[in-house]
Amino acid sequence: MPNPQADLTYTPQEILPPGVTLHELLYEKEMTQSDLATRTGLSTKHINQIVKGTASISAGTALLLERATGLSAATWTALESMYQVEKSRESESRQLALDLGWLKQVPTRELVRRGRIADRDDPVELLREVCNFFGVANRASWEAVWERPTAFRKSRAFVSDPAKTAAWLRIGEIEAAAIECEPFSRAGLLASLEDLRSLTKDPDPAKWVEPLRSRCQAVGIALVMEPEIAGARVNGAARWVTPTKALIQLSLRHRWSDIFWFSFFHEIGHLLLHSKKDVFINDPNSGSGAEQEADAFASDLLIPRKYEPRLASLKSDADVIRFADEIGIGADIVVGRLQFERRWAYNRGHGLKHRFVFKGD
Repeated sequence: MPNPQADLTYTPQEILPPGVTLHELLYEKEMTQSDLATRTGLSTKHINQIVKGTASISAGTALLLERATGLSAATWTALESMYQVEKSRESESRQLALDLGWLKQVPTRELVRRGRIADRDDPVELLREVCNFFGVANRASWEAVWERPTAFRKSRAFVSDPAKTAAWLRIGEIEAAAIECEPFSRAGLLASLEDLRSLTKDPDPAKWVEPLRSRCQAVGIALVMEPEIAGARVNGAARWVTPTKALIQLSLRHRWSDIFWFSFFHEIGHLLLHSKKDVFINDPNSGSGAEQEADAFASDLLIPRKYEPRLASLKSDADVIRFADEIGIGADIVVGRLQFERRWAYNRGHGLKHRFVFKGD
């Protein structure tokens, strides 16, 4: 579980200008502002403005103060820099306060629970955590990155709850950034499809999760499995995080093994068939051409069309097992197809299907 860096930040209760330090130093040295002006060549008025915090300390002034006070120029410039940052933070807080209503849309409690943001009692600080998580300056920036792009608005799942869906997608981005991959290879991915397909035969994820991840990394795909965020209603997503690195993110939303594998190959279909400029959010109800093409790709890969006529002859679990063994896939995939096409009732064949869980569920 990641530890948000913001947990270690310190926000001072009071913003003090570096002139306070200068005033205290002059007192300790029994030096007047006029004396300091003489020693530095600055005007007494300028020294007084620094002490009052109405004039900033430039790099050149810091050097003059170093010679006259013995306190290094780096210290003076650091004090000035911290003061200016905190002044800007105070101004930013006033601006962020105007966006507090947005927090009601963001799944902050869930992001805290997952360790993605630090819990904050102060709503403005909580909003700052949310902005840091999304990597944006404010709500307007978030909308420009997440809500307005056509790539996201193509999905009804995204439109129905953009903040929750964006939060789930953002976690995928963060996780993908830490996954080292070879440059994406279309030829390599095509050559590995049968190998990837064969992994569906093992019902135990402990035996195939890491091989699946490593095979994806070898062809330039970061595979991220992240639990769904309630309200997002997303099975999976595919997109390009860099020109040479793709991301496939899966939620295990329905937990069934056949849906997991279909979603995985559906996203593979997007990477092979569609533009690098788009973000594809797996929305079974979208009806878009791209989604239908990705569905067809996954269906044809898992159960090639030449075998489809034989689906009607599968009447028992034993029939399914023999058929699945013959074509080299998991029996759960076949059951899922029979259920989807309403050849079998949805409560039939569950003994051949498996439910996946995330560690810690």
